[in-house]
Amino acid sequence: MPRFMAPRPSGEFTVRLTKPFTGTPTHVIEVTGEPNRPATVQRTQQAGGSSSTKKTGSISKDDVNELMTLVNQLRGFPSSSSGDVYGLDTKLELNTFEIQWASDDDETVVQTVEEEQKTTFKDVVDSIESLGRQFAKNDAPL
Repeated sequence: MPRFMAPRPSGEFTVRLTKPFTGTPTHVIEVTGEPNRPATVQRTQQAGGSSSTKKTGSISKDDVNELMTLVNQLRGFPSSSSGDVYGLDTKLELNTFEIQWASDDDETVVQTVEEEQKTTFKDVVDSIESLGRQFAKNDAPL
């Protein structure tokens, strides 16, 4: 059964990376914004037990445009709610004006994932993690 993602306000997008793929998240990066404008990036990391650190920052409209180009490459990629088909123990959720996709959707039946798809997925994940490390440096309220 497909999972329903609530629509974002008109023109707004969200890109969310969560580790691990299943279970309690220990690492979350979320980028939220509108096209052709700066966006907010937020990084939350579980520090052990019930403590966590939350950092926030902003990214330029050029970085937003580059991110949208990257995530659009994932259109039509396979997904599975039963397991991480890309081998990175990472869940990715995209809710943009052009693509609504999550790596844990039930909508596609995964036979095999091509190496090229795994590489593209890894490149997108690496880019989102880099945005989180580079720009989410300000303490955010928990």
